[in-house]
Amino acid sequence: MNQARRKKIVELLEKQGAVTNGELMETFDISIETVRRDLAYLEKCGLLERVYGGAVKRKFMREEPTYDNRESKNFQEKTAIAKRASEYIEENENVFFDIGTTALAVAEQANVEKSFKGFTNSLRVAISLSERNIDVTLTGGNVRKGEHCVSGGIAESTMRLFNIDKAFIGAAGIDENGVTDFIPQEAFLRRQVLENARKVILIADSSKFGVRAACNVCSIEEIDVLITDEKAPKETLKKIQKKGVTVVVVK
Repeated sequence: MNQARRKKIVELLEKQGAVTNGELMETFDISIETVRRDLAYLEKCGLLERVYGGAVKRKFMREEPTYDNRESKNFQEKTAIAKRASEYIEENENVFFDIGTTALAVAEQANVEKSFKGFTNSLRVAISLSERNIDVTLTGGNVRKGEHCVSGGIAESTMRLFNIDKAFIGAAGIDENGVTDFIPQEAFLRRQVLENARKVILIADSSKFGVRAACNVCSIEEIDVLITDEKAPKETLKKIQKKGVTVVVVK
């Protein structure tokens, strides 16, 4: 009986995208304790994400949205995140900037008077920094069409040579367990950067929460700071904080 009810809960989520505790209590004539047990079980199975007062459908994505689509999505949130993230850069540091729209925004917001040295596998980031007289090391590697970024063994070998003070890492998906991405080679490169970085700063707007992409990048415990916007799910942020991550929410 439990499994039949839980299957129907998943079907409701597929149809509606979200359910409330009260709705489940009324629909199945069950107590709040039973609702919580069902949702906890289904969350453990990776079928939903619990939020305050209910649950939402967990999104699993196999394909990455195009750069142009990502660039226009949540533009104000990304700008606010980037502005706060750029404040972490200190004088004469080695700073890694990931690929992606938010990392590019951090590079554009960075105070060039701090004379930091940039490292990146993003052609866009390299151009942005070099045009403002920042010394940049661009990894070699295979160029990915549409993204203007490089990855692969050559890129990993390049980053193996350098110690990084601050690494600004992006993500395709985030939950309380870890960070995921679409492209294996780029996930591998991020892992190499994480191994050599003194502080890892995850920069991600609220649309990345509850998304699980195909490739695991790292556990959430390997992140030092998460910077996101106020639309991010509060319950997930609390779980991440409990794992020792400093969570910064920008307006």
